[in-house]
Amino acid sequence: MLFTPEYLFSSVAAITPAFLAQRGIAALVLDVDNTLTAHGSQELPAEVAGWLEAMRAAGVGLMIASNNSEERVAPFAARLGLDFVAGSAKPLPGGLARAQKKFGVEKARMAIVGDQLFTDRLAGALYGIPALVVTPRAPDTHRGILFKRRLEQPFLRRYYKKGGKLL
Repeated sequence: MLFTPEYLFSSVAAITPAFLAQRGIAALVLDVDNTLTAHGSQELPAEVAGWLEAMRAAGVGLMIASNNSEERVAPFAARLGLDFVAGSAKPLPGGLARAQKKFGVEKARMAIVGDQLFTDRLAGALYGIPALVVTPRAPDTHRGILFKRRLEQPFLRRYYKKGGKLL
């Protein structure tokens, strides 16, 4: 199913280099809002900073792909020392294709990390790469996102019913 998570993590920090290596994943395309930081924030939680360093030390490629504007994404990406694709229009796969081109890796070695099933998970499915779905970092406040969160519930239930676990 296009919306049911393949993997569900408690946070980005729960994704380990060993998990990625077991699946042949060498490059991660990262969402920003409610994945790496709270929605609209430019602050980086210490837990996420440590995780980014562990990924770099393990040789995992990292890049941001966000639906947000360059004005929102560029300062955040610069603070992290990461390349980025702004205005990626997820769930359409074009932003992931641009990220793959920048990475210079085979699609089979990429995954997307994000908090929303209807953008991040679907983008991964449409592009043919795994989606590592994370629990949102902070409560959602935007009405549109709150509405989508309600729509995600049946797909999350299906994940757990099929034996999926929170990693």
